[in-house]
Amino acid sequence: MRRLGLFLLIACLVASAGVRAQVLEYDVVVVGGGGAGLVAAAAAAEKGQQVLVLEKMAFVGGNTLVSGGVCNAVYPPWQEPLGIEDSIEFHYQQTLAGGDYRGNPDLIRVLVEGAPAALDRSRERGLTFHPDGVFQVLGALWPRTHRPMESAGTGWIRIYLEAAKKAGAHVLLNTRVIGLLRQEPLAGRVYGVKAISSDGKQLEIHARKGVVLATGGFGANVEMRTLHNPLLGPGFPTTNQPGTMGDGITMAQDVGADVTGMDFIQLIPAGCPKTGAVTGTVGAGIASSIMINKKGERFVNEGERRDVLSNAVFQQPDGLYYTINDSRVVPEVTSWGERPTDLVAEGRVFKAGTLKELAELIGVPAKALAATVARYNESVRSGEDRDFGKPAHLLKAAIEEPPFYAVPRVPSVHHTMGGVVINRHAQVIDRRGQVIPGLYAAGEVTGGIHGTNRLGGNAIADIAVFGWIAGENAAAGN
Repeated sequence: MRRLGLFLLIACLVASAGVRAQVLEYDVVVVGGGGAGLVAAAAAAEKGQQVLVLEKMAFVGGNTLVSGGVCNAVYPPWQEPLGIEDSIEFHYQQTLAGGDYRGNPDLIRVLVEGAPAALDRSRERGLTFHPDGVFQVLGALWPRTHRPMESAGTGWIRIYLEAAKKAGAHVLLNTRVIGLLRQEPLAGRVYGVKAISSDGKQLEIHARKGVVLATGGFGANVEMRTLHNPLLGPGFPTTNQPGTMGDGITMAQDVGADVTGMDFIQLIPAGCPKTGAVTGTVGAGIASSIMINKKGERFVNEGERRDVLSNAVFQQPDGLYYTINDSRVVPEVTSWGERPTDLVAEGRVFKAGTLKELAELIGVPAKALAATVARYNESVRSGEDRDFGKPAHLLKAAIEEPPFYAVPRVPSVHHTMGGVVINRHAQVIDRRGQVIPGLYAAGEVTGGIHGTNRLGGNAIADIAVFGWIAGENAAAGN
């Protein structure tokens, strides 16, 4: 009987040893392989640190991969030849006011001052930009937006993944981080993470210098976003990739991190009605297109903030609108890597030789559409939009060269401005206002930078600036 008891004890010990977590050790552990995470990994690895990136999906890229990839930065060498007057202070003031003065002024200052250097840093690592000049992306409020040659956000992911790996960083895919390791539950240093590997093994990964959270926001987490905004329930579309579930925010809170602005969830008024994604358009910018409702009429200044535009769309019949433009601004391949001919064949974009034919295709009154376009063309020629106040610098092109195009669009959940509180050094702050040693965060997992509304083009600047800061400071063990 005693032998049986001893045998059972040994069996239990062997069984428990079998599920014991494998322990690994690196200098810096980055949680999340999206834009901010790969920037942080490159920054830390280039400082000579042993870096591990943990990504729960089967691929790297996160929301950056499915974004427009455009980046706001004051960049005189490219702006001044085009007659664009800009300054760091103007970018700062627009970002602050664009978020209704709810963003942290110190973080905004770091963002706008660091954006030009981030642009240079990215170019040095192989990112190339369109030679056709600076433009103003939807909701950016000023022409300081720079567009890479590669489609969507693929260029940013490529160059920083290459830079991180070249400097010796390792990347583990299909590896889900389930918690942070802190010396004491709400005190002491964060020294690593708990994770589950692709084959189901438990991992405990220690970080000698620091852990960087770069897990993105929670736009794809219906339950989480509904908690903070009940209007954005299951039937509401999103542009986000499915891994954007807010994991990092929850893990940070579990070790005492503070959060801010969780109810500030941005809609982009340019989602595809079928998918919610920002793809499926012919790529016409706001300077060369108009937004019309089902009555064939304009209803808003196309250069407004994204929240203003989205709210205006909700007031239109069926909460839907069409962008209208002519053939001169339609490329052979869009910035999303799609061919307009394919989009037309799929019924996602409408094309016609006359405005009358276009109106028939999309089911709007032909006379109303013709009158709307004619009046807008007059605004372009006069340089003044008396109807909605579209700025003169966005009245670039009349809509008059057939064939004409119409793209149906709806508001879609796009960016969560709320998240983990950080300081200018990308250190995570706890609920007492103190730094959590060893824990850093960058990108959409953080809150407090964009206030109530993020300017279009500022998200890529955010990941490029704060991702680098987080990586460098984690490498230094500050």
